[in-house]
Amino acid sequence: NTVSNLIFILPPIYGAIQTYKDGLEKRYLAAYLCLTAVGLGSWCFHMTLKYEMQLLDELPMIYSCCVFVYCLYECFKYKNTVNYPLLFLLITYSVVVSIVYLNLKEPVFHQVMYGTLVSIIVLRSVYIVLWVYPWLRGLGYTSLTVFLMGFFLWNVDNIFCDKLRALREKMPPVVGAVTQFHAWWHILTGLGSYLHILLSLYTRTLFLKHRPKVKVSYFVF
Repeated sequence: NTVSNLIFILPPIYGAIQTYKDGLEKRYLAAYLCLTAVGLGSWCFHMTLKYEMQLLDELPMIYSCCVFVYCLYECFKYKNTVNYPLLFLLITYSVVVSIVYLNLKEPVFHQVMYGTLVSIIVLRSVYIVLWVYPWLRGLGYTSLTVFLMGFFLWNVDNIFCDKLRALREKMPPVVGAVTQFHAWWHILTGLGSYLHILLSLYTRTLFLKHRPKVKVSYFVF
C-alpha cells in the first residue's frame, strides 16, 4: 500500500517537467505537483499509520481536485487570464473543508466533499468529450473508467476486508499481493487522475491551436 503510491509520484513529476519545458500554463504545473503531493502524503500515511500523516494524504486530495476543477473550467479562456471569482470559491471551499474536517474528524465528511469535486470534474469532462471535442472521448472515457475501477476495488476492499485477509493467508505471498485492492485503488486512481490532467491539458492546447499530440511513455521502476 505504500509502494503503490509511486504511480501518484513519478508520472506526475514527469508531467510537471514536460509542462515546464513546453512553457505551458502554470496551473497545469500546479495540477501535476498537487497529484505528486497526494502520493507523497499517502506514502507517509501508509508507512507510519499516524493521524498527522493521514491528513497529509486526505487534505491534498481536496486541494488537487480544486486545481483540477479550475483547470477544466478555464480551458476555453484566453491565455494569461485569471478567473478570480472561481479561484476565490475554490480556495474558500478548501479552507472550509480543512477546518471542518480537522474539528469533526469524520471520514464520511471528507468522502462527501471529495466526491462532490470529483462529480463536478466528471460532468465537465463528459460535456467536453460529448459536445466540444468528441475525438477526445477515448482519452476521457479511459480516464473515467480507470478511476472508477479503482473506486470499485476500494469499496470491495472495505466491505470484504476480513474475508480477503483470511484468503491471503492461504495464498502464496506473490499471489496474495495481487488481492491488495487498496493498492490497486492507489494505482488505478493515480493513473486515472494523471490521464485526467492530460485530458484537461489536451483540451486547453487544442483551444489555443497548438496542435497537441499524445505520446505513450513507459516508466521503468
